[in-house]
Amino acid sequence: MKKLELMLTQAWQNNAPWLKVLTPLSGLYSAVTHARKSLYDSGKFPIYRAPVPVLVIGNITVGGSGKTPLIIALTKILLKQGVSVAVISRGYGGDTAQMPKLVTPASTPSEVGDEPCLIVQSLHSDGLYLPMVVAPDRGQAIDLLLQNFPETMLIISDDGLQHYALHRDEEWIVVDAARGFGNGKLLPQGFLREPIDRLQDALVIYHDKDMTKYPNDAMTMSLRAGRIEPLMGTAKSPTPSVGMYVHAVSGIGYPKRFFDTLSDKGYLVIPHPFGDHHDFRVEDLVDLTDYPIIVTSKDAVKLRHLAAQTTHDIFDQIWVLPVEAVLSCAVFEQIDRLITNYQLN
Repeated sequence: MKKLELMLTQAWQNNAPWLKVLTPLSGLYSAVTHARKSLYDSGKFPIYRAPVPVLVIGNITVGGSGKTPLIIALTKILLKQGVSVAVISRGYGGDTAQMPKLVTPASTPSEVGDEPCLIVQSLHSDGLYLPMVVAPDRGQAIDLLLQNFPETMLIISDDGLQHYALHRDEEWIVVDAARGFGNGKLLPQGFLREPIDRLQDALVIYHDKDMTKYPNDAMTMSLRAGRIEPLMGTAKSPTPSVGMYVHAVSGIGYPKRFFDTLSDKGYLVIPHPFGDHHDFRVEDLVDLTDYPIIVTSKDAVKLRHLAAQTTHDIFDQIWVLPVEAVLSCAVFEQIDRLITNYQLN
């Protein structure tokens, strides 16, 4: 399944001609999605309404758009302003038998998924505690969240744009300007989850590494790469320097962005793309001993957990490239609007 996912991802990136044979499947996907949404819109399927405002942050494409770094940045801003914000997520890759489940800094990817771990641990490293619950049923997630944190004033749904069973007061959609919308086709012929006109109903934030080409009032964000850090916290090998060959290992939705970022920093990149949310094994890494290995923060969450289960010294050769979201003034204005409109302060 992961090989098929990786093959499709590469075909989308290259706009492979053979994707046309998937046109009937995309038509079926469109019909089913439209019918399902209509059942919720008409009231035939129930919609869960939370007693507090819900902001859904998602995308209409498959693969990474910058959504998770945006959520990390947004929750940091809100918590530092005294807003009692919390997050819910599907918890993809976690143990659904244990859900709904609270996410803590000690949670593991196998329990709650890699992205929830990354979000909560990122806040924890800044001395902030972010309440978070994972569950495929977002209503169940909110119920457990409010039972434990009744002071919650705003709930952010990590993804869930297509989870029509959840009422939302606001929708923010992140669009990756580098990828755009590919061939403009729905899954599986293209990488769109919903038609492009879905953007008309939401606030759109464009993710682009060059924010200067947009008007001053544009809703934009970029990702700023930090200094690479040793995976295990303490360096036992020399820090990879600019001009060196490195193995770039990635199990994220759009690995090309990660590879390009390393190249822009001056590394000579040997790419090793895996499928999104890849469940890494030691066997994936043990042959990469000739050069240092660099991974994303999202992959690091799983690799640290894997390292705790083995004594292999390959983990001493792994480095992490952290990134943080840089937000335009217009996004900050929208944050202020949220606080004012929903009386969050």
